[in-house]
Amino acid sequence: MKMGVLGYIEKDSKVLMLYRNKKKNDMHEGLWVAPGGHIEKNESPVEALKREIFEETGLKIKDHSLKILLTFPEDGESPFGDVWYGYVYHIKDFSGDIIDCAEGELKWIERSELLSLKMWEGDKIFTGFVFEDGLHEVKLTYKKSVLKDSKVWKI
Repeated sequence: MKMGVLGYIEKDSKVLMLYRNKKKNDMHEGLWVAPGGHIEKNESPVEALKREIFEETGLKIKDHSLKILLTFPEDGESPFGDVWYGYVYHIKDFSGDIIDCAEGELKWIERSELLSLKMWEGDKIFTGFVFEDGLHEVKLTYKKSVLKDSKVWKI
């Protein structure tokens, strides 16, 4: 089992997204993702979020809202190689200057254009919930890199 975090950073109706194009053998290569990453041993999800956002963007989070609990089951054919649980946050209060990211190109994207980006099919299902009121739980089942099933619950 693995755990991770994603942070959708919003400023003036634009969201900071990461186009993954710099790492070798990157399973996300050529896709747009929200900044984030693994939760390390003994780290809370919020601590991981703050660390990952700073490492990838140079920004320091001042405030955040948990918006989505993600589950990616592993049935032997998931591209992620293990069961993953994720915490997805909406970040509107931050400081600092954007740095050059080692994993790809950071770019502010109009919120209305997010779903037109090339991203994982499951990301298109949950991204909109980031900007809604309340908390959602989303379960995404992939076979290889194809989304086979999705379930969404408002909590």
